[in-house]
Amino acid sequence: MRAIQVSVCGSPEVMKVVEVETPRPGPGQALVKIAASGVNYIDIYFRTGLYKADLPMQLGMEAAGTVEAVGEGVTEVAPGDRVAYAMARGSYAEYAVAPAWQLVKVPEGVALKTAAAAMLQGMTAHYLTHSTFPLEAGQTALVHAAAGGAGLLIVQMAKARGARVIGTVSTEAKAEIARQAGCDEVILYTQQDFEQETKRLTAHRGVDVIYDSVGAATFLKGLNCIRPRGMAVLFGQSSGPVAPVDLNVLNPKGSLFVTRPSLAHYAATREEIQWRAGEVLRGIQAGTLRIRIDRTYPLDEAPQAHRDLESRKTSGKLLLAVGAPEPAA
Repeated sequence: MRAIQVSVCGSPEVMKVVEVETPRPGPGQALVKIAASGVNYIDIYFRTGLYKADLPMQLGMEAAGTVEAVGEGVTEVAPGDRVAYAMARGSYAEYAVAPAWQLVKVPEGVALKTAAAAMLQGMTAHYLTHSTFPLEAGQTALVHAAAGGAGLLIVQMAKARGARVIGTVSTEAKAEIARQAGCDEVILYTQQDFEQETKRLTAHRGVDVIYDSVGAATFLKGLNCIRPRGMAVLFGQSSGPVAPVDLNVLNPKGSLFVTRPSLAHYAATREEIQWRAGEVLRGIQAGTLRIRIDRTYPLDEAPQAHRDLESRKTSGKLLLAVGAPEPAA
């Protein structure tokens, strides 16, 4: 089969299409014929070596496709099932093996391409808004990168829970996309100081929570935007890692809470995955949750997909189309 492989960490050019043996599912595993794979910042972290893995390695943490075969003891899925999953590395390939307990069946009416775009960022938005800081009606959230793949889903879920949402974006075009997703207020951080604007928009009270996937460029200033006993949720670092912070700064700023969560810890059991992914996929099926797919690339253009994602000029999800397109329903 064809797969993207990295033999040395570095720039997007280190990703090469290679021919490797198609894997076989072991006990508790399923072999999935990949239709589409999501492109995420976590893939960049592995490619650059920020996150460690044995070399050579295959990239890709999210996909959707059809079960081709199952290993011993698998009861969760069967060959022919349309499935999606996240947090099992190796999806930049024509076939991938994943733990069967992580697979979620894709509902009728939801395309595999859409499901592939929804899993990692959809479950991330779900745990952030439902578990890390469970938003309530009347609360206010600041969402950085509000027009990105995860940001758009956080905005929609936050609004569904009754929150007021302030989003930050880089361009007016992205601002319009964020507004369409439900943002009540949008700050163009390239033209406005987001700290000052957030304070103005909250009458200097501050927001209840910040959902920050940007990291170094936003984190410390963000602490000045939070109301006493509010929370800063750092769940990514697209601008680079946050430097070490003296926790004593949290006291004079209002006894703030800070957390650095990851999806793996909020999708640690099959029951939790079924809950989070189930709500995401059913929302897409019902039309109450919208997935914006910005661009789709063939497998051999994975390096360009990474360049585009790192440029921060995209709005929504990037995908690699691996298998043949699904026939129209």
